[in-house]
Amino acid sequence: MADEKRDTPRPFDVRTVEYLLKLMSEHELSEVELKEGDQRIRLRKGSAGPVFYPAPHAAPAAYAPPAPVASAPAASGAPAAPAAKLPPAAPAKNYIEIKSPMVGTFYSKPDPKKPDFVTVGAKVTPKTVVCTIEAMKLFNEIAAECTGTVAEVCVKSGDYVEFETVLFRVEPS
Repeated sequence: MADEKRDTPRPFDVRTVEYLLKLMSEHELSEVELKEGDQRIRLRKGSAGPVFYPAPHAAPAAYAPPAPVASAPAASGAPAAPAAKLPPAAPAKNYIEIKSPMVGTFYSKPDPKKPDFVTVGAKVTPKTVVCTIEAMKLFNEIAAECTGTVAEVCVKSGDYVEFETVLFRVEPS
């Protein structure tokens, strides 16, 4: 019985959070709250203003963004933080978009001293690791899940990404 309880996902388990984020996207939900005993997790998409950690606004319980993620002016009239770069508009070609499956920090390299996982022109297969996303101090490898050639890298290493942020565009082959 003890082993069964240990293997059961908890509300703060990364797989559970990823699953909840997927359900939120599929069903166009803006907020989900889950309680189990004393544990509670609340996930929200689409904040109306800047989000900082620690934040005067309620940040999602599962994630602590390392930097501001919105560019709305501060209520006090102080200058806003630099805007997070939005990926360019979708090009005319029929590219496959590799999107972030979670909220976190995007890294293009496995280690600062190593080369990027992929660059423009690189061939990818469904199992090719294209980047890592750090969430809750865990580095999650993101696979291409498609076959083709990387046509565009849409975010810079170290950028904070939201769920469904376009990370790469791949020309299918």
